[in-house]
Amino acid sequence: MLLNVGKEVIGDLSEKSLSKWHSLETKYRIENAQTEPLVSLIANDNWVEFTLRYVVNYKKRRVTKTELFSRILSLVDATDGEIKFASATFQLVGPSNIDVKLSREE
Repeated sequence: MLLNVGKEVIGDLSEKSLSKWHSLETKYRIENAQTEPLVSLIANDNWVEFTLRYVVNYKKRRVTKTELFSRILSLVDATDGEIKFASATFQLVGPSNIDVKLSREE
């Protein structure tokens, strides 16, 4: 799902970027780059974390990120609960009132 959304939103920018990168490889003798969207997976303590890596025009970073996130949310919502986002919830509780009396013995 994430990879498909990445490919749809990024479109042909990956191919254009790869073409330009090849010319840089020749000129500066640098290694090949991954320009296609890529999903990676990390296993954390209680869940798994997916990361969508993609090439983007630096002037459109926020717009692209918003579009990707909006589409992903819509697709997750369309699963009727089959796919859910995990989150950690913390509740901060204040200390209880403790009445401490110290007696001084002489």
